Amino acid sequence: MSMATMNSDQEEYDRLKEVKHFDDSKIGVKGLLDSGFISSIPRFFHHPPESRPITTTAATAILVPIIDLSGPRSAVVDQVSRAASTFGFFQITNHGVPSAVLRRTVAAVKSFNEQPTESKMAHYHREMGSGINFSTNVDLFRSKAASWRDTIQMRLAPTPPNPEDVPEAVRSEVYEWDREIGRLGDDLLGLLSEGLGIERERLKELSCSGSRTMAAHYYPYCPEPDMTYGLTSHTDPGVVTVVLQNQVGGLQVKYGGDWVNIEPVPGGLIVNIGDILQIMSNDEYKSVEHRVLANPREEPRVSIAVFFNSSSRERLYGPLPELVSPEKPALYQQFTLSDYMQRFFSKELQGKTLTNYYRL
Repeated sequence: MSMATMNSDQEEYDRLKEVKHFDDSKIGVKGLLDSGFISSIPRFFHHPPESRPITTTAATAILVPIIDLSGPRSAVVDQVSRAASTFGFFQITNHGVPSAVLRRTVAAVKSFNEQPTESKMAHYHREMGSGINFSTNVDLFRSKAASWRDTIQMRLAPTPPNPEDVPEAVRSEVYEWDREIGRLGDDLLGLLSEGLGIERERLKELSCSGSRTMAAHYYPYCPEPDMTYGLTSHTDPGVVTVVLQNQVGGLQVKYGGDWVNIEPVPGGLIVNIGDILQIMSNDEYKSVEHRVLANPREEPRVSIAVFFNSSSRERLYGPLPELVSPEKPALYQQFTLSDYMQRFFSKELQGKTLTNYYRL
């Protein structure tokens, strides 16, 4: 692929043509680096100057809550509820997922992305018909600017893909990870339910963990980290998200108008509230903006996010009746999950949230 073509300074710049040229090459951002492209990034990765990352002192001044799940349940419920109501994010330790599983999962995703480009090209496509794909930016053709990452996206439940369609480099590790994360997700829904003052099994009974999708992100070194992002600012569309990351930072959450770093905790997992749970909780829990800065280090950042959502697409969702009263009326209208997801995936990722769309 001609890097001169991708970085053309011609007055007439056809972004769509350049994006299609890149996507058709099937090499991803790691392939660009491996081809010797190390001094600059293609123009379609450049974000407008007014939206490029600016770091502040607040980015390191506030600590996102770290919750030890082995503590007394009443104390854990209280900590989870407080974190979900303020930051919308928290980290958990002593969560029951073996450290060996965490290490193997991260190592497998890293290994897949660091294969020769030709080995990965067979897996590069955007369709989810088989339940899995590998590509650069799910919204590459809809966004105003691309972000510097490659991603394996995989449906885990209720219907996982055929094992033969899953790259061998991650196959056994992903299925092992899913067994552990499925159990943990149910535990977290129980804690979050109790934190709202409702029955422990309430969110699980609403099938809030029945659908799971994994996005395994690989953020390689970026030659111009001040020009782009690893992942643009957004909120998550589902119920709750659990993230496993390696020790290379970059994840930030918006809190009090500032961007706060989420520093990696060895053996820890990150949990954040999604838009649908904010709606179901009638704004008791907060789904907040978060982003990932482009990686300036030689060591790649790896993160594996699992999005928990309802498996019932046509059921009506809205504030839970138990949380609605004359003193606190419903703040949102009801909607079906199919309508919600159709609206979510018809837009670019940046700045995306649908809580305002459904707000009464």
